[in-house]
Amino acid sequence: MIAYIAQIAFLCRKEVLAILKDPANRIILLAPAFFQTVLFGYGATFDLTHVSYALLDQSRGAAAREFITRLDGTGVFEREATLTSANQIASVIDPGTVLLAITIPADFDQRLARGEGATVQVILDGRNSSTAATAAGYLNAIAQGYNASQGAAPPVTIERRAWFNPNLNSRWQIMPAMIATLSMLQTLLLAALSVAREREQGTFDQLLVTPLSPLQILIGKALPSILVGLVQSTIVLLIILFWFRIPMSGSPVVLYLGLLSFTGAAVGIGMSISALALNMQQAMLYSFLIIMPLTLLSGLLTPIRNMPEVLQLVTYINPLRFGVDVVRRVYLEGAGLADVATDFIPLLLVAAVTLPLAAWLFRHRLA
Repeated sequence: MIAYIAQIAFLCRKEVLAILKDPANRIILLAPAFFQTVLFGYGATFDLTHVSYALLDQSRGAAAREFITRLDGTGVFEREATLTSANQIASVIDPGTVLLAITIPADFDQRLARGEGATVQVILDGRNSSTAATAAGYLNAIAQGYNASQGAAPPVTIERRAWFNPNLNSRWQIMPAMIATLSMLQTLLLAALSVAREREQGTFDQLLVTPLSPLQILIGKALPSILVGLVQSTIVLLIILFWFRIPMSGSPVVLYLGLLSFTGAAVGIGMSISALALNMQQAMLYSFLIIMPLTLLSGLLTPIRNMPEVLQLVTYINPLRFGVDVVRRVYLEGAGLADVATDFIPLLLVAAVTLPLAAWLFRHRLA
């Protein structure tokens, strides 16, 4: 048994040295995790903090000025242009200079003075529908606040409170999921290239004549990939904690148990690809072919419950879905091991299927 483990350890050492001996490989393994995390933290956000708009004030009355003051005072809406004619709206919307154009009609003050309703026209740039819809929602909130200031408060008020993300900051939603997502991208690819690299370099035949069994080859090549995945997850975790200062509510032990299960499942998929591919080009092609569907069907950006029922069923074989769920729940919710136990089952099942499959494919290739 000791000799069996020692043989696996020697193969693991050989794989780690093969990965790290090239300085370019060391940079590729560590730098992308850092830069991608920072880019996602600042770029992949659903929060709307800057809305450029153009204003056409045809009223120029006191009521119109108060409405505009409320708009500019939010810190979100920034006026990029002041128009004098409706014909100028297209010139600022078409090139994307502003997201929306607001027109206050000439009879705005008079209608309010008579106790009648007044209309404000808003023209949105619909090329970015989600951002435009969010901006329209902000405008509605401003209009409601303005209406309340003009008369009695409404009889019913809504008090909103968000759990786990008090300010509904989309960065809190996206960044913890990156702990699993970013590590999967390179871990899966690294595992997929492990045997394909041996075939291209001509060292695979040398591996065949060693006394190692297919299972030992599998374990020796899987463990370094799992280790690399955990290191990358740790880099992302540290950036989220100390750069973006998103507090972690759960236990690091539970988090890393989830990451270990998830990384094992991802490596199992990668090793199966590696056993099937005849060269590195095929391995990379197969990996990129499945990475995008895995990401889209993970619930990273869109809720799984909003997907068609057929796709919801497909997500049960996607380890990233359960990896993202474990990380989010542990990180933001503070979930314990019992709370996320149902996520471990699919991850372990995927690993239990793909890793033996890879071993069988190795044996089949050797036959």
